[in-house]
Amino acid sequence: MKEAILAMRISRTYSKDKILELYLNEIYLGEGAYGVAAAAQKYFNKSMDELTIEEAALLASQPKAPALYDPRKNYAMALERRNWVIERMREGGYITADEVAEAQKIPITLRNRDNTEIARADFFSEEVRRQLSDMYGANALYEGGLVVKTTLNPDLQKYADRALRKALIEYDRRRGYRGALTHLPALGAKADDWRERLIRLEHDNAYQLLENQKLALVTATDDRKAIIIFDNDNQGIVPAAVLKWTRRVITDGQLGAEVKKPSDILKVGDVIIVGPVTPEEKKLLTSAEEKRSWDLEQIPEVNGALLVLDPHTGRVLAMSGGYAYGGTEFNRATQARRQPGSSFKPFVYTAGLENGFTPTTVLLDGPVEISQGPGLPDWAPQNYHDDYLGPITMRTALEKSRNTWTVRLAQVIGINKVVGVGKRFGIYDELPAEFSIVLGAAETTLIRLTNAYGIIDNGGKRIMPSLIERIDDRHGHTIYRRDSRICDKCELATLDGLDPNAPPPIPADDREEIIDPRIAFQMISMLEGVTIRGTGARAHLEIKNIVAGKTGTTNDSRDTWFVGFTPDLVAGVFIGYDTPRTLGKKETGASVALPAFIDFMKSALTDVPNTPFRQPRGIQLIKVDLTTGIPIAAVPPTGPVIDEAFITGSQIYIPGVTQRNNDNEESQSEIPLPVLNSPPPVSVPDQDSPPIMGTGGLY
Repeated sequence: MKEAILAMRISRTYSKDKILELYLNEIYLGEGAYGVAAAAQKYFNKSMDELTIEEAALLASQPKAPALYDPRKNYAMALERRNWVIERMREGGYITADEVAEAQKIPITLRNRDNTEIARADFFSEEVRRQLSDMYGANALYEGGLVVKTTLNPDLQKYADRALRKALIEYDRRRGYRGALTHLPALGAKADDWRERLIRLEHDNAYQLLENQKLALVTATDDRKAIIIFDNDNQGIVPAAVLKWTRRVITDGQLGAEVKKPSDILKVGDVIIVGPVTPEEKKLLTSAEEKRSWDLEQIPEVNGALLVLDPHTGRVLAMSGGYAYGGTEFNRATQARRQPGSSFKPFVYTAGLENGFTPTTVLLDGPVEISQGPGLPDWAPQNYHDDYLGPITMRTALEKSRNTWTVRLAQVIGINKVVGVGKRFGIYDELPAEFSIVLGAAETTLIRLTNAYGIIDNGGKRIMPSLIERIDDRHGHTIYRRDSRICDKCELATLDGLDPNAPPPIPADDREEIIDPRIAFQMISMLEGVTIRGTGARAHLEIKNIVAGKTGTTNDSRDTWFVGFTPDLVAGVFIGYDTPRTLGKKETGASVALPAFIDFMKSALTDVPNTPFRQPRGIQLIKVDLTTGIPIAAVPPTGPVIDEAFITGSQIYIPGVTQRNNDNEESQSEIPLPVLNSPPPVSVPDQDSPPIMGTGGLY
């Protein structure tokens, strides 16, 4: 009855043509397309006015049962239904009998959208879908006609996917070859049996094949090659020269026998994954082999994520949440909670800089033990190489990722200061006051940690990671905008009276300051040192632009990280097994995660000028001995000399502790020398700190 009343009211309000228009713009037509215009783009990559008779008929055949008449899945039924619609068009007088005969003879031909018109970002788009569903509900998401503008940069997304996959594959190959996907019996009387099974395996895509990968069947082997065949009867070879990586890992760090010929690992009937040979592999092949050669590949067991954002706005520019989207929707950039290891140390050192330390402050890098309470053994964290460097500066401790120095710093300032910084940066909502957290024992996500590094890069001002730039409703009205700053003169109804020489209006930047911008610069300077002399030094050697960042590795090398940045781009990488287990002896953030960061940045910065990090007012650079931290004007250096950043002028701003100083900034820069504060006295841990838990092997 309600529907009948509604139908009567609609009929009285709208004409039949208008009702049909509304219906055609709302109806679901399969393939995720709502409305005929979207369906025309989805099926044929055309606008409505470009459709032919048979194409329009196919769209008209879909409303009854889009899944049943999907031409990709049920071609015969879709063709029959389409031809029936064409006949109905003749009966209605819209086309002639000759046009019917011509249209029905044409097979269904679908066309994907041009590569230049679309960007492949499955993990990113799924995260956007989740957010839209949370914001507006499923009905508005799928049927509300929303137009969503995202923050995605297609080029950076392509670079991120490529860099992450390369790093995962490189690590996976260090663990050897795990064998064929499956084995088919020898070819029998039915010569097409293997082909049908191969096609079925590829169609199901249970193996998460990438665009340039194929399934192939091994048909023969000899000492120099394995002969393979594809489902289209084309043949190729897998030469012995590309199989050197396939030796298996017997135990951690020990490789099995070297593969001397293909038959050592492949046999007739094996179904394998192959892909194009790399430029390096081509150098090992003869010209005759190169034309027919394929590389043996496998799907990595390890997985990870790579996230890229703009440090000035928080706009997420690229998000690769795993090796391939097809196998799982689990997004390791936003959903995987893992221990960050030493990639959390910059925030421990930030707490130190807020409480009297400078980059040249010296503490002892030596054995440290902390009581865990009655009846429990003392906690004695170790450095990665089980060695100690003695008295060293904060800069050296961060560059070399010294665990015992970091724990001793937390003892001096109190563990609650570290907890406060971790929560203030949004890395954690809650954080236990346990000393193991200073070595990255508390779990977080890649997006949170990368955003925190972005805040440092942004001079200490808060940013929030955002995937959605703007949302318009079906009527073109903006219902959501990421940038909510107020700008009175940004939207003018007329240009009359506007001074053509006047500068453009600038919206007020009232974002919260998480840390003093001078401390942010000190941390940036030290993190730049990590990529020059420290655990991330490979970045300085391979990336032409100035970068800063920090590695992270957890107990037993279960999780590996690298988060780094330039003045205008931040990228974070996490790599580990979905079910945590060791990545192997001597596998670290520098060996596993850092290569992905380097490959991404090399692509992203190809045409970007090399610019230094922006130095705020209230910073004075003084030449110091890198080893001792002593200004060379006071004591002649005994080793390399660097420009160290010291704070001058007003007191350090700490949110909730000290007030923002509004003195004239120019007056701060007139102070000739900074106060080189001496190390604060070593104090005992906070008495209210609970017993710590965990072990001491987080690097």
